[in-house]
Amino acid sequence: MFSRVGAAAYKADLTNTIKLCGSLGNPQDHFKCIHIAGTNGKGSTSHMLAAVLQTAGYRTGLYTSPHLKDFRERIKINGKLCEEQFVIDFTQRLQPLIEEIEPSFFEITVAMAFEYFKEQQVDVAIIETGLGGRLDSTNIIVPELSVITNIGYDHMNLLGDTLEKIAFEKAGIIKSQVPVVVGEYLTETRPVFEGKALEEQASIHFATDKSYVVDWGYEHHQLTITVAQKHNDERETYHLDLPGIYQTKNLLTVLEALHQLQLKGWDITIATIQQALQHVKQLTGLHGRWEIIHHNPSIILDVGHNEDGVKQIVQQLELTTYNHLHIITGMVNDKEIDKVLALLPKHATYYFTKAQIPRALNETVLMEKAVHYNLQGKPFAEVNTAVQAALTHAHKDDLILVCGSVFLVGEVKDF
Repeated sequence: MFSRVGAAAYKADLTNTIKLCGSLGNPQDHFKCIHIAGTNGKGSTSHMLAAVLQTAGYRTGLYTSPHLKDFRERIKINGKLCEEQFVIDFTQRLQPLIEEIEPSFFEITVAMAFEYFKEQQVDVAIIETGLGGRLDSTNIIVPELSVITNIGYDHMNLLGDTLEKIAFEKAGIIKSQVPVVVGEYLTETRPVFEGKALEEQASIHFATDKSYVVDWGYEHHQLTITVAQKHNDERETYHLDLPGIYQTKNLLTVLEALHQLQLKGWDITIATIQQALQHVKQLTGLHGRWEIIHHNPSIILDVGHNEDGVKQIVQQLELTTYNHLHIITGMVNDKEIDKVLALLPKHATYYFTKAQIPRALNETVLMEKAVHYNLQGKPFAEVNTAVQAALTHAHKDDLILVCGSVFLVGEVKDF
């Protein structure tokens, strides 16, 4: 299982997924879908699109990974987790084939999601890639629309060590004559996307070429964003319940994706979009994106864990008012740990810890690395012990932030 052991569990090949889905009668061919890839932002983008489509009256499936608390978070319809009994029945039914071909955990989960969406007769499913795109298990679908949020350095041991190589893997979701929306791009990555789109005769739409953020405000943990169209300067204001400042980038991607769906005849109004974006968490059950779980002192969870994700967290901290900052962090051992540590603020008190998975970096090793970046703190074997220690030391107007790993955030209990 990739989330526990990392690269050893990753299968860069679609053979098993094709076999699994073939044995089920190719359920992925029985519903419409939207395919989403990207280094950061694909989770938020997927959930925002799902919120809008279900508010527009479409029965909407949502497949994402990894989960935080419950495996079934990966497979939802209109925000509801798939049934436990379905997971059990599906696994038992496929057991002989699983034993024969030895697929990965992720490959089985993808087939399970497709079967569930077919069985439940969804109108549309938002399918988030697990890792990369070209060889990702989800890449056996032919979607209505492909979306690539952005490209950054992550999983370089598997996807390549340059932005062009990583972009090539993500561009693998671009299909013949299926429109593609690209969120952020760089001078190195734009030609990669354009080349693949040309090859596939797919129309390509760069979100930042179409619209821009005129103004935004962050108040009471809500984000208010005004977006203008570049061709006519027409403006709309959106209120988001996802307060991370990085959602300003994701919003432009979401709006362009929805525009492309409108052009294909999907019934989505501005009023629907505005209503849905105010209630994404409630509609879809999204957690861990600058999520406040405690007040006086504030405890905030954020799943940002790579260089770009942590840059965005640091930017958010600069906008946030607090007396003293306490950071609880743990990382997995195959990330670019030094690059992340170099970005973290020096003025915070640190609580170094780890998720309870084999890939987790030992908390003492992390603390010793952090010293080189003038980050001071103590080690804790488990995240909730670290949270308790922070609560003991924090004043009511302090801020406690938990970040560095999706798995670490998933292990935080309610306080």
